[in-house]
Amino acid sequence: MAQLTKTVVMVGMMGAGKTAVGTALARLLGVDFRDSDEEITRAANRSIAEIFERDGEPFFRAREPK
Repeated sequence: MAQLTKTVVMVGMMGAGKTAVGTALARLLGVDFRDSDEEITRAANRSIAEIFERDGEPFFRAREPK
C-alpha cells in the first residue's frame, strides 16, 4: 500500500458531504480523519451554535483552517 505524503483537505458548502466523504476516504487510505468543526469545538469547549451565539460567525470562521 502506498504511503500518503500530503494532507488532503475537503472544502465545500455546509451539508455537501465533506465529513462523510472524508471519513470514507481516510478509512480507505488508512489514515486519521480530522474534522475542523470538531477541532474548533473541542478547543473552545463549546458547540458551534454556542460559539455563533456568543462570539458571532466571523469569530468562528477566523478559526477555521485556511
